[in-house]
Amino acid sequence: MEWMTNSIGRTIPKEIDGRRLKGFTGIFASNTDDHHDDNNSERKFVTRTAASAIQRGPINKVVNSWDELFERLQPKSGMTISFHHHLRNGDLMINEVMTRLAARGLSDLVVTPTALFPTHDKLAELIKTGVISHIDGSLSGQMGMACSRGLMKRTAILRSHGGRYRAIQSGDLPIDIAFIAAPTADTMGNANGVTGKSACGPILYSLPDSLFARQVVVLTDNLVPYPCFPWSIQGGNVDWVLPVESLGDPAKIAGKTSRITKSPTQLLIAELTARFIEESGIMRPGYSFHADADDISVATTGFLSARMKEKGVKASFIHGGATIILVDLLNNKLTDYLMDIQSFDPEAMRSLRDNPRHVESSPFISYCQNARGCLAHQLDAAILGATEIDLDFNVNVNTSSDGFLLYGTGGHSDAAAGSGCTIIAAPSFSKRVPLIREKVTTVSTPGEAIDILVTERGIAINPRRSDLLDRVKSTDLPIIPLPQLMKQVNEITGIPDAPRLGERPVALVEWRDGTILDVVREVIG
Repeated sequence: MEWMTNSIGRTIPKEIDGRRLKGFTGIFASNTDDHHDDNNSERKFVTRTAASAIQRGPINKVVNSWDELFERLQPKSGMTISFHHHLRNGDLMINEVMTRLAARGLSDLVVTPTALFPTHDKLAELIKTGVISHIDGSLSGQMGMACSRGLMKRTAILRSHGGRYRAIQSGDLPIDIAFIAAPTADTMGNANGVTGKSACGPILYSLPDSLFARQVVVLTDNLVPYPCFPWSIQGGNVDWVLPVESLGDPAKIAGKTSRITKSPTQLLIAELTARFIEESGIMRPGYSFHADADDISVATTGFLSARMKEKGVKASFIHGGATIILVDLLNNKLTDYLMDIQSFDPEAMRSLRDNPRHVESSPFISYCQNARGCLAHQLDAAILGATEIDLDFNVNVNTSSDGFLLYGTGGHSDAAAGSGCTIIAAPSFSKRVPLIREKVTTVSTPGEAIDILVTERGIAINPRRSDLLDRVKSTDLPIIPLPQLMKQVNEITGIPDAPRLGERPVALVEWRDGTILDVVREVIG
């Protein structure tokens, strides 16, 4: 295997699985990014094959059984099958579909989910038996472990949400059959996620699948008369509708309601993050920010809310996976709009259904660099997490310190690239494993896109952002150089052993433009 080095010093193959690779050269190096000259860029997008004849009158898309559905689909070995993850850990459909495809004797299937959860761990057995060739999109849990152990026939591909949309749109990721779980749908396939017993909020992570897959199936446990409205997925892009008894477990779709953490360490990090956003001047009338649904981001939003209320500051919009904390900002008129790409608790789901200022977004509008006006590029701040960060501010969110692939990329790199100030908020160590490394195990988001690290021991500013350092140098914020912060932490934890990795790449980490950031190597021993 021939190797090359990309612009951040990571060694990647020149070719793998018959695919010629291009190394990462910069976060905005691609000429299709909307930060650059769009008028001179050449965009080549795939299109679905049009119907062979115009049909008049009623069309019957509803099939009455799985057997009838598969008779119409004619699935074959080697096909690429896609799913979305809005049902989260309550999803029943991915396992159901893949088990039925396995029972038909199919093999070497490429599965491209937008994300996987513990409920999907049983799919690891389908890797061992050859039903699944590899994953293209997102990996976690037992599926990630199987990949790290070298059990997949081909190399997995890790993509961000925006990168996945771009790959589908450009033809890099052709999908043969898309299965879209829809909490409510009509007989034509118009569908939404805000009503029905399996309501999950948005379902637009499946938007590119509906637009570009060769065949599109809507699965629903709430079939309603035409027309279903609102419709997130439009029936004009749907081939078949299969009513099922249940899409999933509603109690596990949303999980527990998001509340402010009680951890003193997490609260301190969140308070420092909110202070930095205010005292650096980012928090001003009309600003915007992205917040994840992890404990520190939720707590940071709580602290920001109090500061915004005190100062009379109103945001133009807030983006992210919606929680009750973000809904409270909307209801208390501290933001004009809440842009929601995934609802994380029941209050957020109800708000999306009932409040017209709570808007369902899509991975194209939110995260895709091909969008002319990508929402992520309008952000003033993004609050994100990390498993590792290194002295070049490169961030790892995919692998743990032992090298195992346990997490998907999500929208991390998309939000980081677009935001005016990208903040990593995380504890300096966890279970005596330090956050800061000389070199991260895996680069998920390059340091060029990361501006600030906030820990309980201080705030490190990327030297690229001298403007931010100038803004806060007269404050009493605990600013500390990243190497000094690493030294302090290592004196407590010691320096951990490097993971035992082989030479074989088991996964590629794609940047959002399709270039290769890094590889995940097989774990040995």
